[in-house]
Amino acid sequence: TFFDNDVKQWYQRRVRGHRTHGVCLLMVAALVSHILRCEYRTFSQLVSRNMSNVTYLGQEQAQNIDIELFNEYKFSIDQLMELAGLAVAKAVEKSYPANGKVLVVCGPGNNGGDGLVAARHLALFNFKPTVVYPKQPNKHPFNNLLHQLRGMDISVTTSLPPDLTPYSCIVDAIFGFSFKGSGNIRAPFDTIIPALVNTSVPIASVDVPSGWEVESGNSSGIQPDILISLTAPKLCAKHFTGRHHWLGGRFVPPALAEKYQLNLPEYPGSDQIVII
Repeated sequence: TFFDNDVKQWYQRRVRGHRTHGVCLLMVAALVSHILRCEYRTFSQLVSRNMSNVTYLGQEQAQNIDIELFNEYKFSIDQLMELAGLAVAKAVEKSYPANGKVLVVCGPGNNGGDGLVAARHLALFNFKPTVVYPKQPNKHPFNNLLHQLRGMDISVTTSLPPDLTPYSCIVDAIFGFSFKGSGNIRAPFDTIIPALVNTSVPIASVDVPSGWEVESGNSSGIQPDILISLTAPKLCAKHFTGRHHWLGGRFVPPALAEKYQLNLPEYPGSDQIVII
């Protein structure tokens, strides 16, 4: 069934006098086709298994896990931001064309810090990031992250460009899982988020699409093309309808995962992200 009858007849005429060579080519082509079908089935089964078993966190659970990572396991905020930001950059790198222009929109909290780290890694991956950072906290580690961006000549601005179409994707790193109340968004994000809702440029949201309720989502809010959940997906991710749902933040100690009964997909090899 690899070739239809017309193609078979043409092929047989072409290889007449070289029949052995032609048979070998047909066998190789059939073998390659079989391998590809097997690989596709394996990938489909893996994705299906990951989607059916994975744990989704409520807001309080997510906050408690974060507190334990800091207090019980002595992770620093720098460590977690670096690993989270690297995961975001890898998800963007795997989802969008290489060397593209990427707009990274950062909020004032830890989600924004993840975005700053992601921008640095994207530049190292040969993308062309521009950072929009309207509210810049004057404290650790944000000052250092900004200093690193400027040291790499990555453009940092405080306002959203009027024209978003030159960008191949927009990283939404404004609000994370601490966000409450979509009706309480303050300036300048009260104009930035509607602009992201209305743009046709694909959006990659970090952990929680900005403006979504952490547990119930927001059907009229940002509808990301890809979602990068961190540590474990939040309940709102069940309302995600985009192209790829990635999981990153490969830093959860096994004892912590067991305590909170986290069923998380297995990361392939040494990868920092996995598809859900």
